[in-house]
Amino acid sequence: MSDRLRRELRQARGFGSLEEATFLSLQRTAGIWMQTLATKLRPSNLTPTQYNVLRILRGAHPSALTCGEIGERMVTAVPDVTRLADRLAARRLAWKARDEHDRRIVRVEISGQGLELLESLDVKVLGWIDDILSPLSKEETEALCGLTEKARGSQGE
Repeated sequence: MSDRLRRELRQARGFGSLEEATFLSLQRTAGIWMQTLATKLRPSNLTPTQYNVLRILRGAHPSALTCGEIGERMVTAVPDVTRLADRLAARRLAWKARDEHDRRIVRVEISGQGLELLESLDVKVLGWIDDILSPLSKEETEALCGLTEKARGSQGE
């Protein structure tokens, strides 16, 4: 298994351990998938991070979320959810409003235009996800999901 990764990374010698090879293989796979996702989203002028925020907002719809709540739900942590929300609001894909009770808090809600954009992307993105996982059986896909969750659990999350 690590021979293919070693060739892909053009590394002359093997890895120090199976754990190192596994870690690098997961990173390599995630990196390739994120680059491909970015390419698929580019015609919609969205980044994968913006797409993630819109999906989070759609999941909370019709409720609004604070930037902190959005940040907690992100697949990959980002330092400035407020700026992401500003960009989505500038494109009218989301609405921002100050909290009625605490003006320091900004709530973000997906707009109708944001919902429409996500709906148009669903077929393309979800079909692509199905395609990249098609070499795996349903049982292998379930096992992969379970194993990655188990490995993440070792971080105390």
